[in-house]
Amino acid sequence: MDPVLVLAAEWWWVAPAGAGAGAIGWAGLRRRGPAGRRLALQAALHDVRESRRAVTRASAERKLARAELLRAQAERSADRGVPGAVPDARRRVQAAERAVKAAAADLRARHAQVRAACASMPDARAPIEAMPLALLRAEHDAVTSRWIAYETDPAKAIECPAMSDASSPALQAFLREQRTALELRPASAGAALTPAEFAAYRDAVRRASRAFDAAESAARRGAGREGRTPQLGEWGALAQDLLDTAHDVIARTADAWQRGDHDGWQRRT
Repeated sequence: MDPVLVLAAEWWWVAPAGAGAGAIGWAGLRRRGPAGRRLALQAALHDVRESRRAVTRASAERKLARAELLRAQAERSADRGVPGAVPDARRRVQAAERAVKAAAADLRARHAQVRAACASMPDARAPIEAMPLALLRAEHDAVTSRWIAYETDPAKAIECPAMSDASSPALQAFLREQRTALELRPASAGAALTPAEFAAYRDAVRRASRAFDAAESAARRGAGREGRTPQLGEWGALAQDLLDTAHDVIARTADAWQRGDHDGWQRRT
C-alpha cells in the first residue's frame, strides 16, 4: 500500500483523540489559572528576547568586521597587506551591516507580534477552544486535513496527482515540516507548555502550512516531477518516521483518555 495512504489513515485519528484528551484536561487548565490564555503573549515576549540577542550578536559581528577593515587598510598603507584583503574586509562589513538591519527589522516585527498577542488574548472565562494552544492545534489540524483530502477525495487526487507523488520535492519538504510539527505537538489543548515550547510548535506549524501551500502550488503548475529523479527510499524513510510518531501520539493520547489523568501528561513524543 502506498505509504502516503498508510500515513493518512493513521494520522486521521490523531486530531479526534487529542480533542478527547483536551476535554479531560480542561479542569487542569482551570486549576492553573489564566496562564493558558497568556501563552501566546508569553511566547511573543520570548521571541522579543531572542530577537534582541540576535541584534546584539549582529552588532558585535559588525564591530569586528569594521575592525578587520581598519586593520586591512592600515596594513595596505604600510605595504604589508595581502592583495585583495581590503575589498574582502569591506564586503564583510557590508554583509554585517545587512545582518544588523535584518535583525533590527525582525525585532520590530516581534514587538508588533507582542501587541497583536495582547490584543487577541482571550478572556479568562473563555472556553478552552479559544485558548492559544487550542487554536494552534486547530491550525495544525487544518493543514493536516487539507493534505489528507488529496488522499481521500478522488476528485482532488485527479486534479493534483503530484500531491501523492513520492518524487515531488515540494511534497517531501512539506512532510519534513509536518514531521517536525507532529513531534512538537502537545497531546492536548490543556497540556502545560513553556513559552519557548509553544513558540517552537507555533513556528513548526507555520512552516508546515507554508510548505503545504508551496507543494499545492507546485502540483497545480504540474511542476512536481520536472528535472528531478524520484527519491523513493528517502521519502519512504521519512513517511515511516512520521507514521511511528503518529502511532506514539495516538497511543499516549488514548492512554491519557482512559486514565482520565491529564495533569501528569507531558507533550514530549
